[in-house]
Amino acid sequence: MSSWKLALVAAGALTLGACATIPKPLEGTYAQVTPQAARSGASNTAQVRWGGQIIRTEPEAGHTCFYVLAHPLDASARPRVNVSGEGRFVACHSGFYDPEIFVRGREVTFTGTLHGIVSEKVGKYDYPYPRLEANTVYLWPKRPRYTTVYRDPWYDPFWGPSPFWGSGYWSPYYYPYAPRVIVVPQKQRLAPTVINKGK
Repeated sequence: MSSWKLALVAAGALTLGACATIPKPLEGTYAQVTPQAARSGASNTAQVRWGGQIIRTEPEAGHTCFYVLAHPLDASARPRVNVSGEGRFVACHSGFYDPEIFVRGREVTFTGTLHGIVSEKVGKYDYPYPRLEANTVYLWPKRPRYTTVYRDPWYDPFWGPSPFWGSGYWSPYYYPYAPRVIVVPQKQRLAPTVINKGK
C-alpha cells in the first residue's frame, strides 16, 4: 500500500476516534477490571464501567437485576458485540424495570461498584457472576437494521445505449438504466433509556 493511502487510512481512523463521545451519564474514571478477572472476588469495591447484551432481566423486591453477557466497550462506552465476550456479570439497580423493555439481546452499559459474587446455574454449571451495584443503567438504542435491494449486480455506468453507436457501446451520454445499491434503514427508536441514581 502506498504512503498516501496509509496516510488517508490513518486520517480516517483519527477522524472516527474524534467523533466518538461518551454519553454524559457514563463519563468518569473507572478501574480497568474485566468481568472475567472479577470472578475471583478480589476486586470488590472497585468502581467499574461494564456493558454487554442482556441475557435476562429479573425484577425483585425493591430492585431489578440484569444478567448480562459482557463485551468490551468501544470509545463511546457502547458494548462491542461483534467481538468475543468477557464472561458474564449481574448488575442490580433499585426500582422496577420492565423485562419487556430490557429484553434479551439489548445492549446496555452500567457504572457502579463491585459487590461480591453471586452463583447462578448456567445449565448444570454453577457460574460465579460478579455482582455490580449499579449507579447508572444506560440502555442503548437498537442498531439500525438495513434492507439492501440490488437492481442489477452487473451494473456498469459506461455500458448501455448510445445516441451515436446504438445499444451496447460505451457512451458518456448514457443515463444509467439501473440504479446502484439502494439501502433502506428500518424504523427504530433513537433515544437511549438512562437510569441514573444519586447524581
